[in-house]
Amino acid sequence: MPYYIRVLSTTERTLPASDVARSLKSSTLTVEAGTDDQWDELLLVHKTGREIAVIERNPVSDGSMAAEELEEFIDELQDAEPATGAKWLRDYLPKVKTIYAIQVLSGTDEAEGWSELGSVKTALWNKLGGILQADGEGFSNEDGYHVVWQFSDTASGPWWMGLLKDGKWVHFEMELSDQRQREQFLQGELPAGAKLAT
Repeated sequence: MPYYIRVLSTTERTLPASDVARSLKSSTLTVEAGTDDQWDELLLVHKTGREIAVIERNPVSDGSMAAEELEEFIDELQDAEPATGAKWLRDYLPKVKTIYAIQVLSGTDEAEGWSELGSVKTALWNKLGGILQADGEGFSNEDGYHVVWQFSDTASGPWWMGLLKDGKWVHFEMELSDQRQREQFLQGELPAGAKLAT
């Protein structure tokens, strides 16, 4: 099944493909559909020709695939935790105007593949704003911190998270495999031992 990372932007503006390409160090970006200014699909490839990612620009309009995808996300968040993060996302998602869907291909695991894919994602997000989403991980807030738990039960490693407390975001790093920290995050509490962002 394809794996996607998405930038969910609240603007209809687009970033020219040539501007996105400026962020790259060792790969090339080509317009596969549309024009440089109004592209619909880009292809990110290594100099060897190995494909790293396909990037689709999907405007949200009534009945569009992007609109249906947003509805699915909102439905999935009904039982997501912590409840404050899930509610914030359910209120935010209807404002999204464009979905930038980055399909991860086999070339990401070669040379600087992940780094180059990250440069594309960051270029889009920095210029167009919005939130991030990754399959099997969940959603971020506008600052890039994860705000709901959609990881697998076997997830591990340090991760930057965000909790909504009294209408303000508290950002911190926690260990995903720490059962106590995980339970506290799900309950909307700052996990014991979490490292606050400075």
